[in-house]
Amino acid sequence: MYNQKVLEIFKNPKNAGGLHGSNGTAKLIDKNCGDVFKIYLKINKETNVIEEAKFKTMGCVTSIVCSSILTELVTNLNLDQAKLLTRQDILNVVENLPEEKLFLVDDCIETLNLAILDYYKKLEKEQKEQEKKNI
Repeated sequence: MYNQKVLEIFKNPKNAGGLHGSNGTAKLIDKNCGDVFKIYLKINKETNVIEEAKFKTMGCVTSIVCSSILTELVTNLNLDQAKLLTRQDILNVVENLPEEKLFLVDDCIETLNLAILDYYKKLEKEQKEQEKKNI
């Protein structure tokens, strides 16, 4: 069902685990199959570049492989570039994922976008708190 490259990534995923100092995080649970995606981003506040990305995913081969690939793709991208990531960008890394599992690729990307949104919300909150101190 899965090709050798997919199985290799599954057996040796990159960037698995939590991330101390992350400033953008998100968790998504797929409503169809129950797979759980959690993405951690460490974003440089001056440049908006993702310096590090990690994941914790509980799910099938496709979910774990996509999470690993996603964290590799977004590392060193600025947030505007990361928000443009598509299903095809992940599929360009691994081919022949089962058609019936491709919705999980979209879930992974959605989790990334939620983590970016979390970062912006935290940044906005910090800025408002700083403004209050300056008044």
